[in-house]
Amino acid sequence: MISKHTSAYRGVLRELRRSIEPSRKVNTSIVSHFRCVVQSYRESKDPQILVDLDNATLLLRSQREHKRLLERYNPLFDLTAEERIHATARRVGLDMPVLHKKDTS
Repeated sequence: MISKHTSAYRGVLRELRRSIEPSRKVNTSIVSHFRCVVQSYRESKDPQILVDLDNATLLLRSQREHKRLLERYNPLFDLTAEERIHATARRVGLDMPVLHKKDTS
């Protein structure tokens, strides 16, 4: 049977893996920090660690969901200011004029 500490630790690691971009790996220092925290609390027999780990898991899950909802319902959030203006103009049926660039010669 898996201990409560181990399952909470695995839950945090699972959310860490899900929260990062697919092309990147989980930072080993974050994993080792969580491992040290769980190990130290396991030895002290403090029940508060389970609550803290559950809260960390919930925070990671909520951040991931928030990012997903932003991408879904606000497609302009990751654009530059100029790209956002062009996209907004296109949304209402307008095209931005092509700006004339001065020749320095």
